[in-house]
Amino acid sequence: MQRVMIVGQPGAGKSTLARQLGERTGLPVVHIDTIHWQPGWVERSRDEKTRLCHAVEASERWIFEGGHSVTWHNRVARADLLIWIDRPTPLRFWRVLLRALRHRGQTRPDLPDGCPELLGNLPAFFRFMWRTKHSARAKLKQLVATAPSGCRVVCLRSNREAEVFIASLASTPAQAARGA
Repeated sequence: MQRVMIVGQPGAGKSTLARQLGERTGLPVVHIDTIHWQPGWVERSRDEKTRLCHAVEASERWIFEGGHSVTWHNRVARADLLIWIDRPTPLRFWRVLLRALRHRGQTRPDLPDGCPELLGNLPAFFRFMWRTKHSARAKLKQLVATAPSGCRVVCLRSNREAEVFIASLASTPAQAARGA
């Protein structure tokens, strides 16, 4: 396993899983939000996001979590593992609320510096989540259905499934030496 693509809707747990997999495997982790946003919540242009995604995808080793679906075809073609985190809508809304409260006024680890969590942004984000809940899930389902034969596909629908999956992975040599 050298290139892992993680997808799912907001609040599904992509960033958390990516960090856990990175710790377990030693693979470098890239969060799409660090590509999507610049400090001060300034959104990059679509072309710039695409260019940055392709630069990551061209690397030999990565865990790349998140969207920018115009690059999914290229990313899944390079990935040897595609993980779809498919969680219920109410749970995802709850997780986004908890995340916003936990990090209020601070920048989350999966965001660029200078992008503090702002509670005032939640209503618009919740509207986006609600408006795209069916279309985004259909897009993810289509991605999974068309993954190349050389790309293993894993769908995680619960915390327990994610824990079992992570536990099933071999540790990096450095972790094994430390007894991790």
